[in-house]
Amino acid sequence: MEFQKMMFDFSGKTAIITGAGSGMGKLQSECFAEMGANVVLCDVNIEAAEAAAEAIRQNGGKAIAVQVDVRDFAQIEAAKNKTLETFGSIDILVNFAGGASCRIKQVKEQFKDYPVDVLDWGIDVNLKGPLYFTRSVIGQMIEQKSGVIIYLGSIVGAEGGGGMSCDYSVSKSGLMTGLVKSMAQYGAQHGIRAVCVSPGPVLTREAMAKMKTLIGRAAEPIEVVNLISYLASDAASSITGVNIPIDGGRSAMKV
Repeated sequence: MEFQKMMFDFSGKTAIITGAGSGMGKLQSECFAEMGANVVLCDVNIEAAEAAAEAIRQNGGKAIAVQVDVRDFAQIEAAKNKTLETFGSIDILVNFAGGASCRIKQVKEQFKDYPVDVLDWGIDVNLKGPLYFTRSVIGQMIEQKSGVIIYLGSIVGAEGGGGMSCDYSVSKSGLMTGLVKSMAQYGAQHGIRAVCVSPGPVLTREAMAKMKTLIGRAAEPIEVVNLISYLASDAASSITGVNIPIDGGRSAMKV
């Protein structure tokens, strides 16, 4: 695959990517591997993660797949331990796993009738999952005196999502402000950075193409991956504690 990517050297570094079995998580894993990183692909769908890892290995990269439900701290801990056993360090964590509960669970009810178990799923996957994974790996990063943690927010976290995406908006907002700032404050004395990247519409689904932006189009997935690659690199060593939109100017549009 030809990547329109900025080239950075991640040789000797190990990156954990959640939601790596498909979409931008898979693309990010491929890019990190091409740039020399050891890659740990975490996904609840182990078949998809293993297929993606095998493709990386076939192309000369170093990758393993681990089955992880980000709602389960024990599975997260097992993934961390497997990473250290295999590669010996954890240098980058990218939290891609997530999604809008109304879409994934195919909920049609309005918020007043929204199933509480679906609300719980949304909060657990989109907010608690990144929090749990951060809790798991940050001790190793402190020991190393280095590390980068990247969260995936969303324009919905800033705009609100209406009743149908309420839990998604709440979760993403929590990543974009409270969690990224807290981890930047906690990690700075240990050489650890935390950054949140918040996409607007991205061409991972056809429906995204219809969302309005100032530039008149949705982002290509590689554009988001390029930004994350930069932020994970030493070139961005002074960037921490912030949320960076990549939304085609949507957040600057007049109401």
